[in-house]
Amino acid sequence: MTTQRSIRLSSQQASVVNHVDGPLLVVAGPGSGKTRVLTERIRSLLSNVPGHFRVLALTFTNKAADEMRERLADLGDARQRAFIGTLHSFCLDMLTERGKLVGVEGMPNIFEQFKDRKEILLNAIKEDPTLEEELDQVGDAKARGKRVDEWLQGISWIKAHPITCAVVEDELERRVLDAYDNGLRASNAYDFDDLLLLVYRLLSGNPKLAEFYQRLYKFVCIDEAQDLNEAQYAVICALCGESFKNVMMVGDPKQSIYGFNTSSPEYMDRFKADFNAKEVGLTENFRSSKAVVEVARALDSNYLVAAQLPIQGLAEVIEGDDEADEAKRIVDSIQWLFDNGHTDVEGDIEPSKCAILGRTRFALLAVEKELRERSIPFYKRLTANHENESEVVDDFQLALRVVANPRDHLHFAALAKKWKVAEPAPSSDAAQTLAAMASAAVSVAGRAQAVVAAIASVLRNTSRLDLMPAFAVLRGYADTLEEGEKLPIYEDAEVFKQEWDQYLRSDSSSQTIAGFMSSKALGATQKASREGVALLTVHSSKGLEFDVVFVAGMAQGSFPDYRSTSGKELLEERRNAFVAVTRSKRLLFLTYPRMRMMPWGDQRRQSPSQFLREAGLIAG
Repeated sequence: MTTQRSIRLSSQQASVVNHVDGPLLVVAGPGSGKTRVLTERIRSLLSNVPGHFRVLALTFTNKAADEMRERLADLGDARQRAFIGTLHSFCLDMLTERGKLVGVEGMPNIFEQFKDRKEILLNAIKEDPTLEEELDQVGDAKARGKRVDEWLQGISWIKAHPITCAVVEDELERRVLDAYDNGLRASNAYDFDDLLLLVYRLLSGNPKLAEFYQRLYKFVCIDEAQDLNEAQYAVICALCGESFKNVMMVGDPKQSIYGFNTSSPEYMDRFKADFNAKEVGLTENFRSSKAVVEVARALDSNYLVAAQLPIQGLAEVIEGDDEADEAKRIVDSIQWLFDNGHTDVEGDIEPSKCAILGRTRFALLAVEKELRERSIPFYKRLTANHENESEVVDDFQLALRVVANPRDHLHFAALAKKWKVAEPAPSSDAAQTLAAMASAAVSVAGRAQAVVAAIASVLRNTSRLDLMPAFAVLRGYADTLEEGEKLPIYEDAEVFKQEWDQYLRSDSSSQTIAGFMSSKALGATQKASREGVALLTVHSSKGLEFDVVFVAGMAQGSFPDYRSTSGKELLEERRNAFVAVTRSKRLLFLTYPRMRMMPWGDQRRQSPSQFLREAGLIAG
C-alpha cells in the first residue's frame, strides 16, 4: 500500500516522516514544519506499515489536534485508527473506560474553574476544626483568602509531581489535600490535575492494563515536548512500561514558556536518556522572512537556521509617547497595511492576517480600546472558562452541570443561591429538583422558569441529545426583555451554540451532556479559527502564525517583566520574546511607550526593552 498523496518534504523532514521503529527525539525550530512532519509520519505509518494497530498522537492544544485531523481527513477509514487529541482528553477517555480500578465511575465530571475549586476547599475547611483553626490564626479575611489560594497552589503542585511528591511528608499539607479531594469526591467531581494523576496511578498500578494499551497503540507521537511537566512525563513512562519504545517526541527547548505551570524542556533530555532515543534536528525555517529570523537569532544565539525563505520582510520599532499613542500608532500602521498591502505579503492584508501580542493582557488594554473606536474587527482567545455575560445562560450552564451529575452539590448550591431559594436535598432526579427550585424562585421567577423550560426541551428528546431547542427557549425568553438585557443573552447563546456545533463535529460517536460539559472544560469546543485581528497574550499565541505581528509593550519592566531580572526567570522571558517574534511570517513591529500610566495612577517613564537593543533595532 502506498501513501494517499505526494507531499514535498526536505531531507530533514523526510528522515522523520520515514522513521518507523524505535524512539526518536525531534528538535524542531520555529517554522521548520513540525506539524507537517508529525502529520505526515502518522499518514505514512497508517498507510505503509502492515498490521492491525492504532497510532496515539498527543498534542498540547486542541487547535493542533484539530489541524492534524483536518490534514488527515483524506485518509478515509484509516484515519479512525489514530487517536489525535490532547493528553488530558486521552486521560479522560481512559478514566471513562477503565477508571473503576482507581475509583472513577463513568465519565469524570471536571471542576475546571478556580472559583469552584476554591469553594470546595473552603467548604472542606469548615468541616475540619484543625484546618479551620489553622486558618483563623492567619489574620484578617484578606490574609485568610491568600492562605487558601496558597493551599490550592500547593495541591496543584503535589498533583503535578506524582513521583517527587508520591509521599506527602508535611502533615498539614496532607490534611489539606485529603480534605480537598474528599470535597471533590462528595460532588462526584475531579480537577484537571486528577486526570493525569489518576491515569498515572492506573497504569503504574496495573501493568497488564499498560500492556493492553501498548498492544493497541503500536506507535506514540508527542507534540510540544518542551511543555511536558512531571505528571505528563510520568503518564507517558507508565504507558510505555519497561519495553515499549516506539515513541517520537517533537519539541523546541527555545519555545518552553510554561515554567509557571511546572513544565520544563528537561523532559526532552530525560526522554533521550531514558529511552535511548535517536535525535534529529529540524533547523530550516519555512515560515519567517529574513528580517524576522535575524531578530530571533539575536534573542537566542543558539538558534541555527540551515535554510530559510528568500524573502526579506521587515522588522522595525514603533515608539509611542504613552500607551494611548502607542496604540494609535499600532492601529495606524495596521490600517495603512489594510489600505496599501506590502510586497512581501501575498495578496491583500486582511485583519485575519494580523496579530497584536502582549506579554500580559495589561499591555493590550489601550490597543483594544483603539481597535473598538475605529471599528476594526478583532478577537481575544476564548478560554475554556468563557464567562457568560447574561445570568440566564449562566444559570442554564449550571443546570446542565447538575443534570449531568446529580451529586454535584456545589453547583446545585450555587444555583440555589442565585435563585434565592433553599439549597435542595440530594436527589437522583436533577430535572425534578430544578423544577421545584424554580417554582420557589419568586424574585427571579421568569429567569428560573426559562432555564427549567430549556432543560426540559433537551431531556424531552430521549433518542438523541440536542441542545438546539434549549437555545431557542433562551432566545425566546430574551425577546420578552428590554434591548439592553436581550443582547447579552443572544450573544451567550450564540457562543454556546458554536461550542455545541464543535462538539458534534468531534470524533465521539455517542453524545451526552456529561461528554459535552467535559469537552467544554477541556477547551475542545472552542472554534479553531476566528475572523479579525488577533489580540493575544504571547502564551495564547503559541503555535499560531500571522503575516503581520505587532508585539506591544516592549519596555523594560513590562517585557521582560520587572520580576524577571536574572537567572531562570529572565531566560524564560527571553523564550517568551523568541516565541512572540517567531509568530511572524513576514512583517514584525516591536512597540513601546515612552511613558506609562501605572495601575495605581502614577505616570512612569519607560525605557525600551533590552531585547530591542540586543536585536540591534535601537542604539545603545
